[in-house]
Amino acid sequence: MLDWLSAEEWTAVRLSLRVAFWATLASLPFGVATALLLARGKFWGRQIVNLLVHLPLVIPPVATGYLLLILFGRQGPLGGFLAENLGIVFAFRWTGAALAAAIMAFPLMVRAIWLAMEAVDTRLEEAAATLGANRAWTFAVVTLPLILPGIVAGAILAFAKAMGEFGATITFVSNIPGETQTLPSAIYAFLQVPDGEASAVRLVIVSILVAMAALLASEFVSRRIARWIAAR
Repeated sequence: MLDWLSAEEWTAVRLSLRVAFWATLASLPFGVATALLLARGKFWGRQIVNLLVHLPLVIPPVATGYLLLILFGRQGPLGGFLAENLGIVFAFRWTGAALAAAIMAFPLMVRAIWLAMEAVDTRLEEAAATLGANRAWTFAVVTLPLILPGIVAGAILAFAKAMGEFGATITFVSNIPGETQTLPSAIYAFLQVPDGEASAVRLVIVSILVAMAALLASEFVSRRIARWIAAR
């Protein structure tokens, strides 16, 4: 692949992998916590939380990117605070691309984990509680192993979604080669210049291969984990 792709194309692929990896890793703990809250929580405002989690799926990605720019830009309330106090900058940086990708992929991650959590027989958790286990220990030894296939599936689907994110990313961090130009942004850029179609086609093929590999890996790993749990 290194010989097949040019240096500029390979840079975009490598940056996309980096963005997708950190977007998935950083959002995974929040995805598990949110799924647990929605599946087990009984509180006022639960539907509002559910709405907010799934909102990025239904509003235009460009709108999401613009909201991120307002909030996390250098002049934004969160972006200004993070830049001045912690030295963390998101706008027009690859970290911003990771943030945008994480937000757009978050609903898919939460949904997969939520469905896995709802499939768990709550009587198993109740049995652990009657034996003296607290909620944290019950989750660690009973619930977590049972929902592990859902966590893996959600993480891989989120990774694939993050790899393909375009609208929110290009609005929030622009399309800077070597800094924020991810694979979808590079495809768009190549299609805007003469003789760029060949590069765009190569990157489209890479996108399809990565997406297919992610889906196959999700199915394979989930089944292996499910068999391992059943054999215990």
